Amino acid sequence: MSVSWGSLAAILGLAVPVAAALWEFVLAGRKRLGYRVQLDTTIRDSAASGPDTTVLQRMQWDGTNLRDPSVVLLRIENAGWRPLVAADYVAPANDPVGIRIAFPGRRVVGMTVTERSTQVPPTFFVPGAEGFETTGRVISLPKVILNRRAHYKVLAVLDREEGFSDPEFPEPEVSAGVVGGVRGGNIKKTAYYPFASRQVRWLLASLILVSATQSAFTLAGDDEAAPLDCTTGTLHLSGSTAFAPVLREAAKRYEETCPKAHIPLTATSFKGSVDGLGALAAAGADARLPDGRGLGSRLAFSDGPKSDGRPRLLPRPVALSLFTLVVHPDAGVEDLSLKQVRDIYAGTVTNWSQVRGNDVPIHLVSRNPGSGTRTTLEQQVLDGGGPPRVTTADCAGLDRDRPGRCEVGSTGTLLDTVAATPGALGHSEVGAAAAHDDVRQIRIDGYPATLEGADQGAYPYWQTEIAYTYGEPPADSIAAGFLRYLADEVGKDIVRAEGHRPCSELDKPLLCRPSTS
Repeated sequence: MSVSWGSLAAILGLAVPVAAALWEFVLAGRKRLGYRVQLDTTIRDSAASGPDTTVLQRMQWDGTNLRDPSVVLLRIENAGWRPLVAADYVAPANDPVGIRIAFPGRRVVGMTVTERSTQVPPTFFVPGAEGFETTGRVISLPKVILNRRAHYKVLAVLDREEGFSDPEFPEPEVSAGVVGGVRGGNIKKTAYYPFASRQVRWLLASLILVSATQSAFTLAGDDEAAPLDCTTGTLHLSGSTAFAPVLREAAKRYEETCPKAHIPLTATSFKGSVDGLGALAAAGADARLPDGRGLGSRLAFSDGPKSDGRPRLLPRPVALSLFTLVVHPDAGVEDLSLKQVRDIYAGTVTNWSQVRGNDVPIHLVSRNPGSGTRTTLEQQVLDGGGPPRVTTADCAGLDRDRPGRCEVGSTGTLLDTVAATPGALGHSEVGAAAAHDDVRQIRIDGYPATLEGADQGAYPYWQTEIAYTYGEPPADSIAAGFLRYLADEVGKDIVRAEGHRPCSELDKPLLCRPSTS
């Protein structure tokens, strides 16, 4: 089984902190006796290079001149996490000495304890105390009780031994040990670290290295870290203009999540449900795919089911979409009965005053044939009836004094046209209409365009938004991945934000229609 560098970095990222914790709380937490040589200096002139010294005043001890005096200051400390008692020192029970310090080439002429922690009893260091003495070149220290972090300091005055001719003195030799201590219990030379101990600094450096390695793999775009359903390739979307806002936002977010996916969209990507289905069928035919193999690079979205004659286009319900009638504010109406709506589109009501509105001719602005919004209006609201004939090919040519009808190619153009034409009535997807401040939505029989109204069977203008594929797309294709994304939580949030309801939230997701219909 192969392990990637990213996985190895993650393992190290876990192992290093564990090792640090074991060191600090298990190893370093045991008994540990340490010492520091804080001062070791001669009293000779700095220009001297040997034992023949020149000093400002000859140093004496008990009236005797010293040949080559030196001063040593040592700090004895509990460097572990547990207290040290007399029984912890490695020495016979009847031996009062716990630590011995030898000074090769020098003899001890005097010593004293200059500093001690408040917890260290002073009785250990009074003259005549057991284990506290000097003999030749050796200082003996008693088995001092040291709590955690406790210490004491010993200042010694020494002189060169006769016959020792080396210009520099060797370092002091400190001998001691504790039972059950770290690394055999021998006393260790310690040092002061203003930041952290050497071992801890190594561990911190290792952590930084591991973090930098993991960051490098992340920035490099490790394929193994790609989110679920991220695919590669280019996806072409087409179809419903009413569902276009959802698809544009979803495509943008999908590309952000999956950097190797590309979903190009233009102003003409969504020209209507029928056009989208036709483009998908043509692309599949051009690909000449054998039976059982689907096209993985295209999706078409339609307001409602396809017509007959395209057997290789397979449907997948995505959302329940709401539509609404929209009117110019000058019409003076906000609510129409279902009969009044049908009468208007049948041409028997041609002025808003006939339905208790203002004296303004009614101008019908419709989507082109093939629009899912228009087809849904005819099927769900007009009971299969269609609008009257077109009176002008250009909506700008509508006669302001007489009723008329024109057609446009997109939802956005329809809303703009209704807003600019007094007396105009059109139809739109709810989200787009709500975002257009210059038009008014029409209630039908007193019910606004809401999902609750559709669920209760009170509001009739709705349709199932269906995604169509050419055959069954491969599971690893970008078409299949994008469909899964729309059904996931992020995709459902986008669908809801545009005023639609995800099919998975309905009582019968596969039918994707109001429960009472």
